[in-house]
Amino acid sequence: MQVIRSGYQKLAAPLAAVAAGLAVAMVTPQAFAQAEESRPVPTITLPDFSSIVEKTEKSVVNIRTTEVVPVYQGAGGEGDPYDLFRWFFGPDMAPPGMAPPQQRGGPRQAVPQQRERVVPRGVGSGFIISDDGYILTNNHVVADANEIFVTMTDGKEYKASIVGRDERTDVALIKIEAKSLPPLVIGDPAALKKGEWVVAIGSPFGLDSTVTVGVVSAINRDTGDYLPFIQTDVAVNPGNSGGPLLNLHGEVVGINSQIVSRSGGFMGISLAIPIDEVMQVVAQLKEHGKVTRGRIGVQITQVDEGVAKALGLEDGKGALVSAVEPDGPAAKAGIRSGDVILKFGDRRVEQMSDLPRIVGAVKPGTEVPVEVWRKGKSMTVKATVEEIPGAPATSDTSTPAPSNVDSLGLSVKAMSKAEAEQFGLEAGVIVTEASGAAAETGIMEGDVIVRINDQDIDSPSQYNKVVKGLAKDKAAAVLVVRDSNSQWVLITPEE
Repeated sequence: MQVIRSGYQKLAAPLAAVAAGLAVAMVTPQAFAQAEESRPVPTITLPDFSSIVEKTEKSVVNIRTTEVVPVYQGAGGEGDPYDLFRWFFGPDMAPPGMAPPQQRGGPRQAVPQQRERVVPRGVGSGFIISDDGYILTNNHVVADANEIFVTMTDGKEYKASIVGRDERTDVALIKIEAKSLPPLVIGDPAALKKGEWVVAIGSPFGLDSTVTVGVVSAINRDTGDYLPFIQTDVAVNPGNSGGPLLNLHGEVVGINSQIVSRSGGFMGISLAIPIDEVMQVVAQLKEHGKVTRGRIGVQITQVDEGVAKALGLEDGKGALVSAVEPDGPAAKAGIRSGDVILKFGDRRVEQMSDLPRIVGAVKPGTEVPVEVWRKGKSMTVKATVEEIPGAPATSDTSTPAPSNVDSLGLSVKAMSKAEAEQFGLEAGVIVTEASGAAAETGIMEGDVIVRINDQDIDSPSQYNKVVKGLAKDKAAAVLVVRDSNSQWVLITPEE
């Protein structure tokens, strides 16, 4: 007992001190509330977007398009209910309570007559960039349209014509006959920062002049396409395509172009084309109706960190040359496989995907200094940029000629000797039209088909023979060459 008592006495003083501290720390609810009220609270003010909308809304337009589709005239005339049953059940059948046409005295046709009808095609957005009627939108909004109609916020509607369009960047320039229009001010996408507020105005699902807001989620988002994108969490849905992305100054910094979605609707990720890249395209579309791009004839890959270290580079920036086209601009300049291109002209190559964009923006025929890394040191060579073979100018909205595509959805032509030399190929056929299954894989006009399954393609006649022999229930492997790069795609032939 003495030992326990002695221990207690030794602990008594510290325990008393702790109790005193607790007594001091304990406060009444009233005292706590007073302390909270006296503590300064930071003020957070969200931006008011109403002034931005008021300043820019009249510059955003709704775009609707039409297309021509084939329809059939039935035996009893267009709209005859017998026609539907005849196609499903045979020429001698008729709807309940109605006699077949031959019993009604009407003419009977073994084959329906094909006609054409103009039908709505789609709805998108656009915005005015000059007071004399030039309007920017996405290429996919107006591509293959028979007619284009532009509706202003005051309800006025104009018929538009295509000045030019570019599939690679998904940009189209259209024009209406109007004067004194309110253009948007072009901003600087390079000044954007992650977390910055941005505004979108467009026509989601045809609901014109709809405003949505969000923040910049990422800058220079590389999706494998030709351009870097501005990624945001601004709500963008079908119909927003072609509309402007605005900063807090009311300046357009991008064109809303794509969404990343598993449902087809907005899921928190939208992508906009930087407006500075777009305006470079616009300048060529205005002058030529198409975009001319440069090439130097190299195949490139990303610089792996391990490879960079082994080569003596500080980081993985640049584009690693994996192959050089014989007698191409790069080969003539002295660029070799294994070189790392660090700089093209006055622009740094931060990553592999930068190089095609930088080279593509250079006017063909221009001699450009190219900084490369070789054998542990930097050196500069001069390369003369050549033109990438591209599609012809597209500057009208006339009805396209009847399609002549095959079961793969392709139409092709022979490749000339000059074109073969330009692509660095011995044989192949050039795609003149891609639709259906082929277009869905990404094949486009100007691509070169060099092999189908295990058969090399050397002429249009041989290509047609191979395609006709393909099984209709099995996907065919097609080797496609574009810009000196090759890729296999799978296409299932259609009836």
